[in-house]
Amino acid sequence: MKVKVYGAGSIGNHLAHAARCMGWDVTICDPDSGALKRTKEQIYPQRYGAWDEGIKLCENKDAPKGGFDMIFLGTPPDIRFRLARECLEERPRLMQLEKPLCGPNLKDAQELFEDVAKTDTLMCVGYDHVLGRATEMAENLWLEGRWGNVETLDVEFREHWGGIFSAHPWLTGPQETYLGHWQRGGGASGEHSHATNMWQHFAHRLNAGRIIEVTAQMEMVTVGDAQYDKLCAMTVKTEKGLLGRVVQDVVTKPPRKWARIQCEGGYIEWQCGGRPDGDVVRYQRDGYACGETFVPKKRPDDFILEMQHFDKLLKKETTLDQSAISLQRGLDTALVIAAAHKSFQEKRTVTIDYSKGYRLEAIR
Repeated sequence: MKVKVYGAGSIGNHLAHAARCMGWDVTICDPDSGALKRTKEQIYPQRYGAWDEGIKLCENKDAPKGGFDMIFLGTPPDIRFRLARECLEERPRLMQLEKPLCGPNLKDAQELFEDVAKTDTLMCVGYDHVLGRATEMAENLWLEGRWGNVETLDVEFREHWGGIFSAHPWLTGPQETYLGHWQRGGGASGEHSHATNMWQHFAHRLNAGRIIEVTAQMEMVTVGDAQYDKLCAMTVKTEKGLLGRVVQDVVTKPPRKWARIQCEGGYIEWQCGGRPDGDVVRYQRDGYACGETFVPKKRPDDFILEMQHFDKLLKKETTLDQSAISLQRGLDTALVIAAAHKSFQEKRTVTIDYSKGYRLEAIR
């Protein structure tokens, strides 16, 4: 398998390393020669122990075109769709776009969706937490039954973004990147949109339908030219009436990445990093003792599971319709984030009409 990765930042290194763990041929491309040098001399060897001489590096202007089985876009969200449409012309078998897909203006979202539909390329989005072993374990517990009806669903991704800047020490703060600009896909609503996506994922598994109502509050911060939401709190409702809560912030430490499915007859909890060396699933049925299962994990494991998922897709062991990280699922998340911003700005509950496509016109 031949893989091309755009972006030599932290996420690009994660993707490249995971692909190499699969034994795939990897080329990393970036417009900045300094970023490529930093990947080779600092990020990759410090994170994974040594530089992998099997990885090819090149500036975007020299990037090879065509002949790649997979192309991964670990770029800022505000340039991702333009690059994605260019890469589609190479006709890779599969493309992965990192999250968040775009800013809340949804610029070119529907156009990309339509362009992809005209090709044979499988397109996925990097919301990899929904592929994790702990997530699967929580789903399987639900499928065992005997929980009664679902009462509510809560998901939180609350994490101070100091860890992000530790992984990008060449940046002095959010103002130097898209992270500090909510319009470009930054802030808590964009950066920690894993929570929104996880809520949607569990709602699908619970057969509760898609989110159609959003009520949001945000706390905005202005630093020079930068403006971002440090806290995004949403109440959401699905097509089938499931009501729940999504909270994302960039201030909480230690972090809390947590989900709870509350049922009539008990609960199931998922916690990413529930212990320092892995994830935890807790559960309790009424009348029984609380159970807990520990899932050992390090962050690179999330990306390796993602690569294994891609491998299954290409081998047709699963389908894109069954994939939890399909482009459609990622665009559903982008639409909800856009709805959250509209709700906050207009101080009201907004609704989503999916028949209007992935456009602002879908939010009323």
